[in-house]
Amino acid sequence: MISRLRGKRKASGGLYRKPRKKLRHKANNPTHTLVGKQSKVTVKKRSGTLKQRLLKVDLANVYDPKSKKHSKLKILTIVENPANRHFVRRNILTKGAIIRTDKGNAKVLSRPSQDGVVNAVLV
Repeated sequence: MISRLRGKRKASGGLYRKPRKKLRHKANNPTHTLVGKQSKVTVKKRSGTLKQRLLKVDLANVYDPKSKKHSKLKILTIVENPANRHFVRRNILTKGAIIRTDKGNAKVLSRPSQDGVVNAVLV
């Protein structure tokens, strides 16, 4: 289980009296969005609203600044990912990643694992 709970020990080395075991300290595993046939999962947030998480994606909404048009393009591969250099080899898509599309390279502006959609702009 991933937790956002503070440590059991104080800075002085002593123990805190009572360990906290509340639901608010529970964290979720990271969703690594992969390049492949699209699949989504709906997750209930703490406030009760629903969040769409992309597990796999093959299309991106790409904006072309020269023609000022949006188009839906196929994601061929990931060229660069500043979040983690190993994500390129594993084809994991995050915000800020450079993807190769039919019209050229594009930079991802949205958070696929949080928003449930891939928005990008041609570079």
